Amino acid sequence: MVHLMFGGHRLIPLIDGALWWPERGALLVADLHLEKASAFARSGMMLPPYDSIETLARLATLIEATGARALWCLGDSYHDSHGAARLAPDARALLARLTASVDWTWIVGNHDPWIAAAGGRVVAEARVDGIMLRHEAQADELAPEISGHFHPKLRVAARGRSVARRCFVMSSSKLILPAFGALTGGLDVADLAIRRALGGPATAFVPVGERLLQFPMR
Repeated sequence: MVHLMFGGHRLIPLIDGALWWPERGALLVADLHLEKASAFARSGMMLPPYDSIETLARLATLIEATGARALWCLGDSYHDSHGAARLAPDARALLARLTASVDWTWIVGNHDPWIAAAGGRVVAEARVDGIMLRHEAQADELAPEISGHFHPKLRVAARGRSVARRCFVMSSSKLILPAFGALTGGLDVADLAIRRALGGPATAFVPVGERLLQFPMR
């Protein structure tokens, strides 16, 4: 797997949208948005109610494949603060097994400012080996920072058509993860909100097989 260096550490962007930190045996994911479908259903927009179990099953596969000992969820793990109460029994049981299997930390986000955690610990943010972990990038943060929130996607023209792929995007001091959730959309990496959050020149990274494609942002 191809790695990148950030904050003095070797990190591996995975094709699933997670970030693997081999030195710590940790997986980092952002924006699961569990129970997004049920939130939409409450407002009359009926979607298949399987987003949570699909997202958690993908996460379970990654934990097993990497042998992760720790997992950090970087905010908006639920689509809203009542999402945990709406989890179906199978999703609730799988989540309980996962949080019991690794050192699990929930970081709160703007969609879930408080979390009824099914295991694990809940924090506002954390500093790990000199890197700040939080939901949304802070412009005045001087330390290297890993965050989510923006659901970055890269759109490129290929063979006469436009293709969009979720991506990781990194500047000298910021690394923003793509959304991991099954029903999450994306914001173009060229959007002004993302450019402001990065605070300077940046590169978008798209994992493809054993390669890590790089796209400098102009």
